[in-house]
Amino acid sequence: RKLMRTQTSPMQARTLEKHDFSQGPLKMISPGVVYRRDTDDPTHSHQFHQVEGLVIDKHITMADLKGTLQVLAHELFGDKFDVRLRPS
Repeated sequence: RKLMRTQTSPMQARTLEKHDFSQGPLKMISPGVVYRRDTDDPTHSHQFHQVEGLVIDKHITMADLKGTLQVLAHELFGDKFDVRLRPS
């Protein structure tokens, strides 16, 4: 039986299993189309794009994550938008 993927996280697990940390830090991005069992409306869709990133290295901080997300957002959407990070 086939199942449409609900998240891109399995890519992280496979990459972690294969990565040789003696060769350096792990840095990866996992984009993809994912599916949810939702009813489509103006703010929800059963299919959407998701991007996950993973970095494992010494001395990585939340500031590194924030900077990476800001660069990614500006590359994708341009400088006309402000990036706001809010705790969930």
